[in-house]
Amino acid sequence: MLTTLVLKRILRLTHHHSPSHSHLFRRFSASPEPTSSADAETRKYAGYAALLLFCGGATYYTFPLPDDAKHKKAQIFRYAPLPDDLHTVSNWSGTHEVQTRNFLQPENAEQLERAVREAHEKRSRIRPVGSGLSPNGIGLSRAGMVNLALMDGILEVDKHRKTVRVQAGIRVQQLVDGLKDHGLTLQNFASIREQQIGGIIQVGAHGTGARLPPIDEQVIAMKLVTPAKGTIQISKDKDPELFYLARCGLGGLGVVAEVTLQCVDRQELVEHTVVSTMNEIKKNHKKLLSENKHVKYLYIPYTDSVVVVRCNPVSKWKGPPKFKPQYTKDEAIQHVRDLYQESLQKYGAEGSRGKSAGDGEQNIDELSFTELRDKLIALDPLNKKHIISINQAEAEFWQKSEGYRVGWSDEILGFDCGGQQWVSETCFPAGKLANPSMKDLEYIEELKQLIEKEEIPAPAPIEQRWTASSRSTLSPASSPSEDDIFSWVGIIMYLPTMDARQRKDITEEFFHYRHLTQAKLWDHYSAYEHWAKIEVPKDEEEHAALQARLRKRFPVDAYNKARKELDPNRILSNNMLEKLFPQSDTI
Repeated sequence: MLTTLVLKRILRLTHHHSPSHSHLFRRFSASPEPTSSADAETRKYAGYAALLLFCGGATYYTFPLPDDAKHKKAQIFRYAPLPDDLHTVSNWSGTHEVQTRNFLQPENAEQLERAVREAHEKRSRIRPVGSGLSPNGIGLSRAGMVNLALMDGILEVDKHRKTVRVQAGIRVQQLVDGLKDHGLTLQNFASIREQQIGGIIQVGAHGTGARLPPIDEQVIAMKLVTPAKGTIQISKDKDPELFYLARCGLGGLGVVAEVTLQCVDRQELVEHTVVSTMNEIKKNHKKLLSENKHVKYLYIPYTDSVVVVRCNPVSKWKGPPKFKPQYTKDEAIQHVRDLYQESLQKYGAEGSRGKSAGDGEQNIDELSFTELRDKLIALDPLNKKHIISINQAEAEFWQKSEGYRVGWSDEILGFDCGGQQWVSETCFPAGKLANPSMKDLEYIEELKQLIEKEEIPAPAPIEQRWTASSRSTLSPASSPSEDDIFSWVGIIMYLPTMDARQRKDITEEFFHYRHLTQAKLWDHYSAYEHWAKIEVPKDEEEHAALQARLRKRFPVDAYNKARKELDPNRILSNNMLEKLFPQSDTI
């Protein structure tokens, strides 16, 4: 761009000062002007040469060379450092990032109340943000944010009622560790443990188990700090309508300051992992859902392999099972290491397509399976043939990893999601526990057919989980019937490279993948995206269609009415919330 600009300026200069190029260089010579045609030709080509050298120099000093370039360019232009008071907040995958000068971290309830009150009076936004892990950055706002990381205490434990009251900034792992001595734990967990409790309930996060509801259903009381009405206490007995709306309130009805959770007895689980096929799954699906406390399926595109992971209390098995695995951990992963070495040779000869996000000199034998997968994908992330070979290696890895694992529920129910990624997860009804509709398996079959027909370079896994219903009216699993079950399906594309152009290409391919699933499946199966993974379309027609879809499923008018009463100046909102739930008058 700079080279083009310089060229335009030079051409403009020559146009204004002389009809020929010779005048541009005439002032550099003290000799009389030559008159022969040969000298004119010499001047012309000398001008071309000077122009070429100038453009080459401009390109050299402005073109972004890689970090490991043998010859470093000189630094002519430098960006000014960011001001000390400017905070950069990014989500885990680096797909959404904002910078703000207004990032508040109150240490107690009084400071939080004062911050909310002052922001309300000044009409300045302070969007509640938790750990910032949401793939879509739903908690981010350039205008300002409030984070409760310093309000992370356990306030009260009632062992008799099995309840715990906590400050909303406490992280899941902190809470679980704090409950151990009381013999309690949470009923269910999402894949990771770094979320703040306030954040994980506000976006409707979930674990898996057809008898277990999403995590917001564990909330039995809340304390909200609201801009218009100050601090309010709500529960199923005290303002139940607002309570069920605010449990999964997307941070738009008040800053969640305290939460009271219903816990369960701490217990050990046996995890059983086995590789099956779709035909076998169809035969046993109803039994798998009803007889296992936790169950999930991991589908591997372009293969017939389905990884089935079941978790149940140790007591159900009458003690830990006696099982000797057929392969050691090294043996189970060795073929993936071999594939990586072969791929390095292949792409080393052709030139690697991209640089892995973790390109240190780490010993290959020290890498986990997900780390190896990231490095493999980074070599050629959008090459379908290459992705299929990785998926086949993953299927073999799981076959060699079949077996049992015993541990406490908070240890067993976690899941290594891999590296940075784009993800879309939908939730849709799947019948009742006593009579599943089998729509969940039909959805997967159509999705896999779509991937193969459109030749999408889809990596593994496609993750499928289940929950019971939630009474929270904004939950994607919301239903008045306790017998309803919901299936959650996540598709993924990894971002294993730090190369900006390659990340852009992966992003475009992922949104093409997501758009195809939306067009083919969402309306047919009444599927709605997880609030932490929904992305607002840039296209106006698609945006309007999204708003219309949300109105069909959720009480949008009731939510906006509550926002207007509790936060009339919308200081707790951000651009995403305004686009999902528009009101007639905005800040």
